Amino acid sequence: MLTSITEGILCCLTGKAASLVLPLESSEPSNGFEFVEVKPGRVLRVRHIVPERQPVVTEDQAPSSKKKARVDSSEDHGGPGDTVKSPSEGGSSVHCKRKITVYRNGQLVIENLGDVLHSEILQCRDGDLEPCSTVEVELADYKEMASSPADPNPTHPSVAAAGDDDQKPAPPPRRRRRKPKRTVLINSQREISSCKGTHRDVALFFVHGVGGSLDIWGSQLDFFSRLGYEVIAPDLAGHGASKAPQIAAAYTFYALAEDLRAIFKRYARKRNILIGHSYGVSFCTFLAHEYPDLVHKVVMVNGGGPTALEPSLCSIFQLPSCVLHCLSPCLAWSFLKAGFARQGAKEKQLLKQGNAFNVSPFVLRAMMSGQYWPEGDEVYHAELTVPILLVHGMCDKFVPMDEDQRMAEILLFAFLKVIEEGSHMVMMECPDTVNTLLHEFFLWEPDMSKIESAKCDSETKATVNDIVQTLRVNKAVEK
Repeated sequence: MLTSITEGILCCLTGKAASLVLPLESSEPSNGFEFVEVKPGRVLRVRHIVPERQPVVTEDQAPSSKKKARVDSSEDHGGPGDTVKSPSEGGSSVHCKRKITVYRNGQLVIENLGDVLHSEILQCRDGDLEPCSTVEVELADYKEMASSPADPNPTHPSVAAAGDDDQKPAPPPRRRRRKPKRTVLINSQREISSCKGTHRDVALFFVHGVGGSLDIWGSQLDFFSRLGYEVIAPDLAGHGASKAPQIAAAYTFYALAEDLRAIFKRYARKRNILIGHSYGVSFCTFLAHEYPDLVHKVVMVNGGGPTALEPSLCSIFQLPSCVLHCLSPCLAWSFLKAGFARQGAKEKQLLKQGNAFNVSPFVLRAMMSGQYWPEGDEVYHAELTVPILLVHGMCDKFVPMDEDQRMAEILLFAFLKVIEEGSHMVMMECPDTVNTLLHEFFLWEPDMSKIESAKCDSETKATVNDIVQTLRVNKAVEK
């Protein structure tokens, strides 16, 4: 710590920035490390693993004793882990139709329309389907939502609690007829199918957050590459072994998003899955919105609520870089305490191996000041039609639980999975649990058979009601 303080004082006196993080020569080329120049003079380190392709094993050839692993989570809506179809069965075509209305007072109204609704895709806990009806969710501004410390899982009055038979959802409050500020209509047909690791057209992209590096995904990269998936994990500018430009404009959201766009266009396959952590979730949302035909599924790990990004003016990261350099040991200790559920020797070793929070003070300050993305509001997230898995660590001190719950309400196809023993760095604390959840989500596709049967039942009920109504009319005429 004394050395860091001395270097910070010298930095202030000389006016020079801290030591730069420059690309390093890869001593282990077999691990798939590459250096990609996304722009002239802007070089990113990328770990790209293309496993040896094995012949595809059909369902008839697969041994009968082979079973798929399952993980129980705190919230189960009949999503990943329920049904896995073989590639020969093909994907399930889902009709996504939504009407999103924004009013001038910040009120947001989402109406799910069309033949297949969000309530029909996501099953109830007892396995039955919810009634087939248009779902209207009225959501106020996130900052104005009431949250009580005694209630860790606050819900909006207009949203019914899952599995509660006694309490009925309260009717939405009456709204005066007013002119909407903005109306968005979504009408698309999405093909959702399972992704097998032996397919050549599947690629997994892992994006880390502020202060991290691709090394935090070490367990996931090794696990899925052994299963046969092609994995791509870049270091953001100024992180890990990527080049660190000494200009603040190089670390704005749009600059980093363009870097990841170049990486995505370089390695993208026919079906791509994006996995983001913390700040990296925003970049995955950006790519899923920009390339809806190429992005197959998205995983958001402790990403927070669907609010537009805006840097905080009253933050410790607004201090000069030389001051942050003096405080770097305290910042690293604070990150260890808040980012992990436990602060033992194992967690310290994980933090060191993952190369997390090991960035220069200039890069850290520029990253926190450049988190400005006004387009990424609730409407932007509500327009996503791709299936999304939300993974949240119960002990996370950076991202509250209600923010991920808010995200699950806004998104069309969302599954919220909570890991009780995990925190902000849940992928490093509980790698086996996270790998299993992700793998089940990759293999999942909607079971449309129950939806078709529910449609038939509703049509049968409608026909019976018509017959009864006709008989009543005939009896009334006879009288």
